[in-house]
Order: sequence, then structure tokens, then C-alpha cells
Amino acid sequence: MDTASRPGTQQLLVPLSLFLVYVVWGSTYLVLRWGLEGFPPFLMNGIRLVLAGSLLYPIARRRGRPAPAAREWRDSAFVGAVLFIGGLGLVTVAEDNGVGSGLAASAVAVMPLWAALLSGLFGRWPSRLEWAGLAVGFVGVVLLSREGDFQGSPLGTTLMIVSPLLWAFGSVVSSRLRLPKGLMAAAAQMLMGGGALLLAGLLRGERMHDLPGLGPWLSVAYLSVFGSLFAYTAYAYLLAHTRPAVATSYAYVNPVVAVILGVTLGGEVIGGWALLGLPVILGGVGLVGLAQRLRMSRGADASVAPAPTSGHAAS
Repeated sequence: MDTASRPGTQQLLVPLSLFLVYVVWGSTYLVLRWGLEGFPPFLMNGIRLVLAGSLLYPIARRRGRPAPAAREWRDSAFVGAVLFIGGLGLVTVAEDNGVGSGLAASAVAVMPLWAALLSGLFGRWPSRLEWAGLAVGFVGVVLLSREGDFQGSPLGTTLMIVSPLLWAFGSVVSSRLRLPKGLMAAAAQMLMGGGALLLAGLLRGERMHDLPGLGPWLSVAYLSVFGSLFAYTAYAYLLAHTRPAVATSYAYVNPVVAVILGVTLGGEVIGGWALLGLPVILGGVGLVGLAQRLRMSRGADASVAPAPTSGHAAS
């Protein structure tokens, strides 16, 4: 019997894994902001994703995963570019343009709503309950858009609309491409997406004129090891040993954690519009999630659930 499957081990690993996906993933939005004190947005994310992918790749190989075939590398490059340039990169640029980490996480929370809507492009339009969730969620977005940081940064507002949309598109498309399995999928996407971010950063004119201080380097290390490697592995464990509703519950907790950390550790100020809009957004996401679980219980195809590397923009 595998050690990780023993009941006593699960009693320890399940709460530990939930802590990692709840708190660590929720904290990455603030750590991104700290990393921006020494790194430009795209280059910072490219460095930490290549580092995380380089650490995860040999782990996946040791666990018996084959090296990706040429087509799998190609599809991983496409998905990685969409997810990490369009999603993660734009979130970081938005934070670099004055959007607080808590507000960024709140805006990213709408990703499952976009995924449910975009699934219609592939022949599976939302059900009535999903449409209701979409309506509620987007009302929350309108409320959130009235928050001060968004009002003062039109570019940041635009990016925080486009970012989860592209993240959702990458999530939906990824299920229809030939990608590696398990941890190897994350490793390949991180390596290829990280490389794409480095190239995009150079084309965008980003340069490292001075050597970053200790704080930004620690932020990159934290994002690479804890945000990407440990938390992803924890999420994969939850998918294998708990119900999907438990594993994907991070989507509801991460924005709350990010807001709390942004206010307490980041000195951010959250106004009434954000406090009103975030619960409404999460309520809409909850309705979409309920509709998808009902669909699954009836034996129908479920739409793409938030995936570990394609459901969390700041992982």
C-alpha cells in the first residue's frame, strides 16, 4: 500500500495540502508586488516559472512520467504562453500599475465564470443555473470596478478584465490539446510559458539595470518553490485523494486570503466597493460550481474546472 494512501497519512496530508493551496496561493499576489520592487513584471515571472519547471521536471520523471513528445511540447508552449503571458503576466503588470494585490486576486476570482461562458465555443453552453451565476458574478465585477485602485488606473482595470479571460481561454483550450499527464503537464507548461515570458519581457523592453536586493530575490524564490512547486503538488494530491469540490475550493478562499494579507502585511486599503463586490463575485462562482457538480452527478460532461496551473493566476 502506498504511504500517501494510508488513512493516517491522509489525515495529515489533506489539511497540509489545503493550507498550501489556500494560504500559499492566496499570498502570491502580495509576494508578486514585493518582487516588483526589484524585477520587471514579465522577466520576474519568466525567471521563477523556468526555475519551478526545472525543479518539477525531474520530480515528474522520477515518478514515472515519460518525457513529452514533440507535439506535447508544442501544445504546452501554446497553453503556457496564453496562461502565463495573458494571465499571470498581465496580473503582474496591473499590480505594477497601481492595482493592489487584494483587488487583483478579487478580479481573478471571476476566471471560472469566463471558463463557463467560453465553454459554449466548444458546444457546451451554460445551463440556466450557470447563466444565473454568470449574471451574479458580473454584477460583482461592476461593483468591484468602482474601487479606488481601478478608478485611478484605467490600464490596470483593463488588464484585470483581460487577464482572467485569457486564463479561462487557456484552461478551456488545454483540455482539447495533446498535453503531458500529471505533474509533467505542469512542468512542461511552466518551462515553455516561462521561456515565453522571458522573450515577451525582452521584446517589451524590460531590462535588469541593477541587481535586485535580497527582498525581491526572496520573493522570486518563494513564488517558485512554494507558490508553484509545493502548492501545485499539494493540489495534485487533493485531486487524487479528495472530492473535486474540496480540491477546487481554493478558488473561493484565495481572494479572501489575498485581501487579508494585502491589508495587514501590504498596507493596502480596501474600500466598501471591494468588500461588497468580492462576496457577490464568489456567490456567482459558487452558483456556477454548483451547476457543474449537478451536471457531473447526472453523468454529463463537466466544463473545465480550475486547474492547478490554469486556474490560479499568481501561482
